[in-house]
Amino acid sequence: MSLNKVMLIGNVGRDPEVRYLEGNNPGAQGRKVATFTLATTERFRDRSGETRENTEWHNIVAWGQPADVCERFVRKGTQLYIEGRLRTRKYTDRQGVEKYTTEINVDTLQLLGRRDSADGGYPSDQPQGGYPRQGGYQQPAQPAYQQPAYQQPAPVQPAPQAPAAPVAEDNPTDDLPF
Repeated sequence: MSLNKVMLIGNVGRDPEVRYLEGNNPGAQGRKVATFTLATTERFRDRSGETRENTEWHNIVAWGQPADVCERFVRKGTQLYIEGRLRTRKYTDRQGVEKYTTEINVDTLQLLGRRDSADGGYPSDQPQGGYPRQGGYQQPAQPAYQQPAYQQPAPVQPAPQAPAAPVAEDNPTDDLPF
C-alpha cells in the first residue's frame, strides 16, 4: 500500500499561467492547465528566542476545473488551500540539459479569505468563484462566556443517619454463612 498526498495552505507567488493543450480534433480547444507557485511559511523561535521564518516554494499544476478557477480568480497574493499529489518529471532545458522538477498536481483547490473587487479580485458579497467548497475547516462557534450572578451558597445540612444495625453476637440461630 502507498499514499501520495499533499495538503498546503499558502499564498500564490505569481499570477497563474494558463495554457491549452492541443486536442485531437482539429479546431477543438484542448485541455486547460494552469501553473503557478505557492509559498508556505513556517514561523518558529530559535534557541535565542528570536522569531525566524522559513519559506518553502512549491510548483503547482492544476488541470480542468481547478485550472478554470485559477484563471478566473487566482492572482499573486491569493491565499489557497490545495490538496494534491507529488509528481517528479524530467525535461530538457533550452541548452539541451536534462533536468528534473517536482510539482504538485492539484486534486482540490479552495480559495481562502477574500479580496476586494477594487484589487481585481472577486466581490466580497458573492461566493468565491462558484467553485464548490470542499467543506474546509471552520472553527466551531463558541458561546459567549457569562459569569454567573453571585448567589448565596445554600446552607449545608447534615445527611440523615440510618438507624444503627444490631450487632450480632454468638447467636446459634444465625444461619448466615459469613
